[in-house]
Amino acid sequence: MQLKDESETWSMRAAGVIMRGGTSKAVFFHERDLPTDPAGRDAFILAAYGSPDRYGRQIDGLGGATSTTSKVAVISDGRERGVDVLYDFGQVAIDRPLVDRRGNCGNISSAVGPFAVDEGLVTPTDPVTIVRFLNTNTDKVIVAHVPTRDGRFDPVGDFHLPGVPGTGARIQLDYIEPGGAVTGATLPTGNVTDTVDLPGTGTGTAQVSIVDAANPLVFVRWEDLGLTGLEHPDQIDGDPELLARIESVRAQAAVLSGITETVEIATKEVPSVPKIAFVGAPRDYALSDGTTQAATGTTIRAAMMSMGRLHRSYALTGGIATAVASAIPGTVVHEASGGVAGPCLIGHTAGVLELSAEVVQAEDGSWQVPSVAGYRTARRLMEGTVLVPDELLHD
Repeated sequence: MQLKDESETWSMRAAGVIMRGGTSKAVFFHERDLPTDPAGRDAFILAAYGSPDRYGRQIDGLGGATSTTSKVAVISDGRERGVDVLYDFGQVAIDRPLVDRRGNCGNISSAVGPFAVDEGLVTPTDPVTIVRFLNTNTDKVIVAHVPTRDGRFDPVGDFHLPGVPGTGARIQLDYIEPGGAVTGATLPTGNVTDTVDLPGTGTGTAQVSIVDAANPLVFVRWEDLGLTGLEHPDQIDGDPELLARIESVRAQAAVLSGITETVEIATKEVPSVPKIAFVGAPRDYALSDGTTQAATGTTIRAAMMSMGRLHRSYALTGGIATAVASAIPGTVVHEASGGVAGPCLIGHTAGVLELSAEVVQAEDGSWQVPSVAGYRTARRLMEGTVLVPDELLHD
């Protein structure tokens, strides 16, 4: 829609809702309110977020200048696809004109159900409303168990999510058959481990495991990167040589798993998948709030990168892939966890993420993932109208 504002310049507007989902934030749009052509839609989203911003601040938009706060969700009716709503996720780059849709975001997924309830896209059934939605990025169905009261999402509860202050209502998310979300196979290369070059180290190579469940991740041991698993996030983010080494591994995994043809394309055009995680056996380590996480409360010590920086907690889709990898014998994750049965307890930068994965091996030897369950909180933060000057859409 077009409007004329008080300064007599033309702008485009769209209704938007800012939602926190898990440890991330995004602006939620109805598909009907955005430009219909893909290029025009991306131009509007980028301008709304203040991207690209060479200063890395997104000061001229709604973006939060971090990968976890520069995300977008576009929602539409899903009844023709046999679900309640369709959900398209976009990772909005901060310093380049890119909306990357090659994967899903589990944190933002946790806000889709609450958004659907409050926007009247489903019929509420207090005290819990079931919302089935299809993530169009991965063509996978997710079932959200949304706490409701008086026909609205009820965000109040006593569930604490590490990385989020306070408590909220617990939202259960069931990821239905999340294996092969991006590549078409739970093990994209067909192997439980692969070998990659590891520049800047004495070993020269490292074993990694590439697992695609909800999102593809490449797992590498802390020690193979020259790390101990005790590092503060700023130590990793502040080491350019280490970051280059990490990106090299991630880009090689993109090629090995068939996501991109070259490592150059992986770095320049597809920075969001595969993501990379560092894993190792449980150990005592310092959390971001200064307290100590005991090894006994975890089954694995892990951290993951997001758009070139260390994630300050742990992405839910990353957790799903980690839980699945932990259940497959031979992966570096299974080795690190000692093959412990039961829930996967991921010790990460902000606390512990618990997930339950159902993983079975088919007769042909492939690994199938009927479902993975995880828990998150969410909150509706703001609703209003997003304005974008017309000149930014036709630059």
